[in-house]
Amino acid sequence: MKRAWLFTVAMLFAARSAATDVVNLAAPVASVRMGMQQVTRAATTETAQDGVAQRRYTFQPAAQPQIAVTPVQGSWSWQGQGELRLRVQDAMPWAVTLVVDIDGADAKSHLHAVVGLPAGPAQTLVVPLHATSPLAFGMQAGPPMPFDDQGRRLLVATTVEGTLDLSVVRAVRLSMPAPQAAQSVFFGKLDVVAGETALHRAYAGVVDRYGQYTRARWPEKIADDAALRVAAQQAPPAAPTAGEDGYGGRLDVRLQKTGWFHTQKSGNRWWLVTPEGHAFFSLGVNAVAADGGRSYVQGREFMFTGLPPDGSAWAPFWGTGDNRNAQQGAGADRCCDHGRWFDFYAANLYRVDGRDWVATWRTRTLARLKGWGFNTLGNWSDPALGVMRRLPYTRSVNVEGVFGNVATGYDWWGRMPDPFDPRFAQAADAAAMKATQGVRDDSWLLGYFADNELAWAAPEPQGRWALAIGTLHGEARSDAKQAFIAELKKKYGTPDRLAAAWGISLPAWDALQATNFQAPEPGETHPAIAADYSAWLRRYADQYFHVVSQAIHRHDPHHLFLGGRFAASTPEAIAACAEYCDVASFNVYADVPGHGFDAAAMHKFGKPVLITEFHFGSDDRGPFGKGVVSVWDEAQRGKAYGTFVAAAAANPDIVGAHWFDYVDQPVTGRLLDGENSHIGLVGITDIPFAGFVETVRKANLEVRHAALP
Repeated sequence: MKRAWLFTVAMLFAARSAATDVVNLAAPVASVRMGMQQVTRAATTETAQDGVAQRRYTFQPAAQPQIAVTPVQGSWSWQGQGELRLRVQDAMPWAVTLVVDIDGADAKSHLHAVVGLPAGPAQTLVVPLHATSPLAFGMQAGPPMPFDDQGRRLLVATTVEGTLDLSVVRAVRLSMPAPQAAQSVFFGKLDVVAGETALHRAYAGVVDRYGQYTRARWPEKIADDAALRVAAQQAPPAAPTAGEDGYGGRLDVRLQKTGWFHTQKSGNRWWLVTPEGHAFFSLGVNAVAADGGRSYVQGREFMFTGLPPDGSAWAPFWGTGDNRNAQQGAGADRCCDHGRWFDFYAANLYRVDGRDWVATWRTRTLARLKGWGFNTLGNWSDPALGVMRRLPYTRSVNVEGVFGNVATGYDWWGRMPDPFDPRFAQAADAAAMKATQGVRDDSWLLGYFADNELAWAAPEPQGRWALAIGTLHGEARSDAKQAFIAELKKKYGTPDRLAAAWGISLPAWDALQATNFQAPEPGETHPAIAADYSAWLRRYADQYFHVVSQAIHRHDPHHLFLGGRFAASTPEAIAACAEYCDVASFNVYADVPGHGFDAAAMHKFGKPVLITEFHFGSDDRGPFGKGVVSVWDEAQRGKAYGTFVAAAAANPDIVGAHWFDYVDQPVTGRLLDGENSHIGLVGITDIPFAGFVETVRKANLEVRHAALP
């Protein structure tokens, strides 16, 4: 009896003490079980450079080799604890991926984190014991890991998924996703601690007074105002002018002269044509503006060091905003999306040029773009730059107002506008009137875009039909829904014929009127569903592009309608765009243009294509994000740029490509949605990334002066 009682006390003590000292994986204790699947453990410990004992575990080639650490009896209670910490060291000369899963009482109680474990000395892996992500700190990408925390290397899992009842924890599992060869890792002590010290410190003080990341160095990083002025004021290379007309058109390709930018096909190749009648391949940059360095400070002041006071000379660079209502899929669940912000980029321009910084910046920026071989100001650029008439420019028709909408389920930037609502036509007319004001007679204007990245489709397998399904899912008062129902009535006559064709129960037409009507997904057994949805998608797109096209040309009969900047699209939307637009525009995030849109289909439609967004990002110049299309480092960015624009110019249907964007996004995220990537031509300090822009310049000049086939 006495021995049984002592054993019970010992086990209770082990379970209770596990809240602060779960197990040392270098020397496992009897109170825990070490289950290993396709993992081998070294027979003895090894001593690291810091004198700490640790043990080698080797993950064998398998689908998911793993170590499961569980209590011998019962479960652990981690109530009041905030972080799991594990001493770990990559034993390989390359980085490996480590997956940490923490299992609770049932399948619903579970935390999951994936971390990249770099080669090098030992560090402490920290997993917060609750769901978190960089969005919880106001940005889309978190700071690089590991980081030096007062002499300690901390590797914090900044993204953790799931929920966990800390009163019942049954296992900690360490695994690797399908290693192709044996991978070894050293493990040591694993414990849990109260608070979230490491998570907080991962984000603390990451931005200096210039808006630069504090924990890294790179060639363009500056330390003081004097260095900033010298670097930012360096003269760009001279702009190329030989063999070009005043707008940048090729003198060796003479086409029709109209006095306005237009399109023309010569032989097998489409061209934009300058007002003077010369071929023009548009190489542009988006968001050439001085307000891109704004980032929210309120609610996360601990991230910033050296911010100037909100007053005196710095008052113009402080402001307030609110992006809570504007967010849809982009930046949803983000903290710190309203309140006081600071504009790092504009403040740095003031440091460089003083009171006249705006005018000086405009002159310097235009000189840079021309010197780097660009010939177009892309979307969202400072309107004053276009008025200066040194580069052709574009304008955006943003249709906003009170009118109906349709949800596709993707809705990244908001729901689809309902073009059947009469109020949409009114809003389109008002937007076109605003966009054309003062520029309709300007020959330097290339043309107009309409909206941006509308949710024509959703990403899932049946996403092509999302707009049709969403239309029928809406309320009866939806003008789009009523138009769709009218089309179905016209085709089928009676509800039973539609029901038979779609394989559904439909006792009366009124059943379609119901809010949240569950429209069927297309399938092989009922091909009429896909046919009817396709017809509706074309009707919807026709209505949208027809209304917008009429509005633009009503207020400006001279300039081009450059399309809707497709991200998600359907064949039906692209066909409608080709009918009503002068140019079809696509935002293409891929290695080459042909991997981002259906080039063969566009060729059949017989309309030119403009690539209106592309970029390549890396994380070695400050901002944490690597953009939509990431490459390994800064040198690779330049190579990727050259490959992309060369491929664009080689396609006879493509008439230009526009880079996104001019300035790096703020380290802590832009106001709109927290994007914080290194994708700029210049940094937040307005210093060009010299190696990158030189590669860009050479690629641009090669495209602009390339020999014709």
